[in-house]
Amino acid sequence: MKGLTAKEEEIMGFFWEKGPLFVKEMLAFYEEPKPHFNTLSTIVRGLEEKGFLAHHIFGNTYQYYAVVTEEDFRKGTLRNVINKYFNNSYLSAVSSLVKEENISLEELKQLINEVEKGHQRK
Repeated sequence: MKGLTAKEEEIMGFFWEKGPLFVKEMLAFYEEPKPHFNTLSTIVRGLEEKGFLAHHIFGNTYQYYAVVTEEDFRKGTLRNVINKYFNNSYLSAVSSLVKEENISLEELKQLINEVEKGHQRK
């Protein structure tokens, strides 16, 4: 899955939260100074080229909708980070979180319990 810029992620957030949108509707989500319509339109078309959005045609305008779910994007992004920064080792990623104390021992135990429960169900 291709990565997204911060602006692209922001715009995808609108689609994930609101559902199908016309570019003109997106302007309402911004405070002044609002981005130019053409700028948003260019970003949205780029997201469609990357495979994140598709569109329905209504007359001479397009209504865009997400074809990648937020959950799938999150999973893909996490896989990319673990691959790129942790040599594709989930163990190294979790170990790093524990070492940096971003995850407590209690949280780690809870994570282990959840994983064990998930394997028992299978």
